[in-house]
Amino acid sequence: MTIKTIILAAGKGSRMKSKLPKVLHKLAGKPMLQWVVEAAKGLNSEIVVVYGHGGEQVKQSLPSFNISWVEQAEQLGTGHAVQQASGGITTDDTVLILYGDVPLINQSTLHKMIDACDEKTMSLLTVDLTEPTGYGRIVRSNGDVEKIVEQKDASDEQLLISEVNTGILALKGALLKNCLSALKNDNAQQEYYLTDVIEMAVNKGIRIDTIQPANEFEVQGVNSSSQLNQLERFQQGLYAEQLMQQGVTLADAARFDLRGDVVQLGTDIFIDCNVIFEGKIKLGSNVNIGANCVITNAVIEDNVSIKANSVLEDCFIGAGSDVGPFARIRPGTKLGSDTKVGNFVEIKKTNLGDGSKVSHLSYIGDAEIGKDVNIGAGTITCNYDGVNKYTTTIEDGAFIGSDTQLVAPVTVGKNATIAAGTTLTKNAAEGVLTLSRAKQMSLKNWKRPSKD
Repeated sequence: MTIKTIILAAGKGSRMKSKLPKVLHKLAGKPMLQWVVEAAKGLNSEIVVVYGHGGEQVKQSLPSFNISWVEQAEQLGTGHAVQQASGGITTDDTVLILYGDVPLINQSTLHKMIDACDEKTMSLLTVDLTEPTGYGRIVRSNGDVEKIVEQKDASDEQLLISEVNTGILALKGALLKNCLSALKNDNAQQEYYLTDVIEMAVNKGIRIDTIQPANEFEVQGVNSSSQLNQLERFQQGLYAEQLMQQGVTLADAARFDLRGDVVQLGTDIFIDCNVIFEGKIKLGSNVNIGANCVITNAVIEDNVSIKANSVLEDCFIGAGSDVGPFARIRPGTKLGSDTKVGNFVEIKKTNLGDGSKVSHLSYIGDAEIGKDVNIGAGTITCNYDGVNKYTTTIEDGAFIGSDTQLVAPVTVGKNATIAAGTTLTKNAAEGVLTLSRAKQMSLKNWKRPSKD
């Protein structure tokens, strides 16, 4: 059986009040459209995305997925959108129709729909809502689905129906192609409704098998920032619960955001409030992450403490290390075991050896730093000359005094000491003290400027 999924993603989303196409607004770090594509990919399905507004931007949003793209130049309804994608459908295909702005559809629900679909049965996803306003109503006769009536075309009696159409359905290609060719636009909106396919199928003797999702959020569409936020909070609640079930302690599950994947988890992990994970995260055991940290694509080994308000990106933090508070670890940085990166320290593209410390108010970039090195407060590696980046090398056991500028390329030898206030422009020999200071003097006749 060949499964082909048509994802409708042509809507403008004017209520989002954004220049960004609606389906590219992000949920938990990924465009809504990507959520739907990934759900379809899990079915080993061929995917066709129908796009319209923001066409090229939408097409370029998912470069790593094998997708066929079809344009809906005119917005003439959902039935018209599916017509644009029907050219590649064969009569034997099982066709699944999804929506790019309904991101949290569950793969298990889609499996049920596919399994229920055959030559004599169409699967339709419905849901019962306490407030069904705006949705097409499921009209039944003797318990069987008879048709779907859109809100604007419904009678007063039909408006009382609580079971509504989600728009998600599965059917055989032969039935779909036959019904699409017969669609008409004689309705209040003068659009070609995909929902009319239901009544057509019933008239052909096709049984409509209705399936319901596990929860309303699974089929909730997004038409505004408020609705997107509702889904965001729901999904973040699921992520938090999953982590807690795996033994992670969250100070407040409502104040944790995952915008990627935690691909490895140790034991006895504590995460304080307002922490954000992005990309792929690996956490060892006995990791403590303080409040307000943002961590992106990081490997954090055992017994590490990340103190409050630190930002880590594309980095490796060795076992037993201590980072922050207010530290910034930039891409390409690797901290060895038992290192210390203190408050208001920024490190970029640097290897910091085991046991080395950068404790206060320093910038270290493009550096190779050995073991057991101590870097004093206010130290700067001057790695950029306006055109090129250069490397600073500090060998094992060196001591760098406070307020030192290391003008790269430069090397500090093993066990060397650099005196506070030094501007180092040449290599410093190992095992000795190196300094550069102007002669200190006092000017007796100098007067402090005054406002008089």
